[in-house]
Amino acid sequence: MKNETKSIESVAGNNAAASREFSAGQAPNRQLYTSPEAEAIKKEICGVGRKLWLRQFVDGNGGNISYRIGPNEVLCTPTLMSKYDLTPEDICLVDLEGNQIAGSRPRTSEVLMHLEIYKSVPEAKSVVHCHPPHATAYAITGRVPPNLVIPEYEIFVGKVAISPYETPGTQAFAETVLPYVKEHNTVLLSNHGIVCWADTVTHAEWYAEVLDTYCWTLMNAVQLGAPLSFISEQKGADLLVTKKKLGLPDVRFDTSRIKEGQFSDLESPGSIALKPGLSDGAAAGRLSSADLELLVKAVTTAVMAAIAAK
Repeated sequence: MKNETKSIESVAGNNAAASREFSAGQAPNRQLYTSPEAEAIKKEICGVGRKLWLRQFVDGNGGNISYRIGPNEVLCTPTLMSKYDLTPEDICLVDLEGNQIAGSRPRTSEVLMHLEIYKSVPEAKSVVHCHPPHATAYAITGRVPPNLVIPEYEIFVGKVAISPYETPGTQAFAETVLPYVKEHNTVLLSNHGIVCWADTVTHAEWYAEVLDTYCWTLMNAVQLGAPLSFISEQKGADLLVTKKKLGLPDVRFDTSRIKEGQFSDLESPGSIALKPGLSDGAAAGRLSSADLELLVKAVTTAVMAAIAAK
């Protein structure tokens, strides 16, 4: 514990030195960090941090929040601090390479993932990473929720991807989301949690809420013992039109990657969990409804022929 404390103090000392340099020779960064816009964003980050804690989406010092405030500058939460206890003075300023520019506390190590998203998705202004229990349950079982059950989920989140596991805080971990974040604003992180990006800190947190409530609702519904009721493919297409007008990303906008009308990827009637990456009727050994109908007819014909032969 003493060694850990010394390590933390050492990091804090390095940040203090960085802060002195910042104060002495980086007037533009100082002005940005203390600007009215930055102060408002810091307060919003603290408010979102408290919402995440109150909803039990983070525990201990888990989770992290960031906002891209300049072309090369990002405000982010510090490491080793509960999101409930955040104050505006705790928020750090880093550049897109992860170098800390300002802040009395060391920045979160997982900001590297946020920075990769900002560099890959220019429209991303804020990133929220957290561990909501129901969505994380999907992430640790390697499954994603189905689509076409609740309209709000279709519009604000839609199809979610799941990224492979890597050690949190590493550059390898940061890069696991890159294949997905251009076409998804929400990604399940295997054996870890979720990450969401949006145009504001509050909106990124909304997507975390929408996803976890959706996963929770599916888990509750299956316990009723009745089949799920799904939105029709036609009505699903209407929701995608609305989503596109809002400027939200969705892999289903690329019609070359999915079959016409294939919005839901259901493995079986009533399924609340799918294998990730399903994009057509034959994927992962799953038959389309047309193929299944042909198979049933073929089996029925063969059975009736066998009976007639007796």
